[in-house]
Amino acid sequence: MIITHTLPWDKCLSNQLMPAIEKGWKDTPMKPIHFFWGLAGKNIPEIQNCIARGEEWWYVDNGYITEQITRYPEPIINNYDKTYFRICKGGIHTTSFKEHDDKRMNTEFKGWQSGEHILVCPSSPTVTSHINGISQEEWIKNTIIEIKNCTDRPIKLRNKPRPGNEWWNTDIQDDLKEAHCLVTNMSLAAVDAIINGVPCITHSRNVAAGVSNRDINYKTLNYPFKPDGDKINRWIKMVSYNQFTIKEIEDGIAYKILQEQI
Repeated sequence: MIITHTLPWDKCLSNQLMPAIEKGWKDTPMKPIHFFWGLAGKNIPEIQNCIARGEEWWYVDNGYITEQITRYPEPIINNYDKTYFRICKGGIHTTSFKEHDDKRMNTEFKGWQSGEHILVCPSSPTVTSHINGISQEEWIKNTIIEIKNCTDRPIKLRNKPRPGNEWWNTDIQDDLKEAHCLVTNMSLAAVDAIINGVPCITHSRNVAAGVSNRDINYKTLNYPFKPDGDKINRWIKMVSYNQFTIKEIEDGIAYKILQEQI
C-alpha cells in the first residue's frame, strides 16, 4: 500500500512527484510504504511514527547533481530532462557506496584544488534540528568555535540563499573558488564542493560522507581527506544512480534501479 504525504500547498513540487511515484512504484497491498517530500509540515512526526511502527519509508527531495529549479516565489522546473530528484530509503540521503557503471554519470571529477579559506555551509534550520538536535544558529556557532580552535585559516559562512538574505542571487561556485575545504552537516553544498575539487568535512549521514572527513580536528582541517580520482568518480556514479527525473519515476525506472540496490 503506497502512502504519499503531499504537502498542503498547490504549488509544491510534491504535487508532481507523488503522482509519479504512485504510477511508477510497484504496489504492495498488504505492506504500507510511505513517501515524504522534505521535512516540512507534519512530515517529521509522521516519519517518527513510521520508525516506531517499523514501516518502510522513503524520503523524496531535490537531486544531488541536477539542473537547479527556480525556487521563488514558487518552485518551477525549467528543464524536466535535466532536473533530478533523490529518493532515499529510511533517511534524507543515500549513503550506500555500491559499484555502478557510468551510464547515468553527467559530470566527472577534474582533480583537487588548493585554497585558503574554510567555507561553512549549514543545512536548513529544519534539517539541522532534526539531525543534530540543535538550532542552526547553535550549529554555526559551535562549528566556527571548533574550527578556530584548530586553525587560523579565514572562515567564510554561506547559508542557504533565501529572498532578502546576503546570499540571495549568489552562486556557491564563487565561494568555492580558492576554498581550502568545506564544512557542513547535511547540506548538498558538499556535493558541489567535491565535484569542484574542494574536500569536505560532513555529518556521517551526508551523501558525501564516504569521500569526506567526518570530524573537525587539527588534522582534518589542515590536511583534509582527498580520495583519488577513481574513488571520487565511483562515488559520482553512485550518486547518479540515486536520483531520477519525474519521467523516470513515473515510468518505473527509479523503482527498478532502487530495488536492485536494496
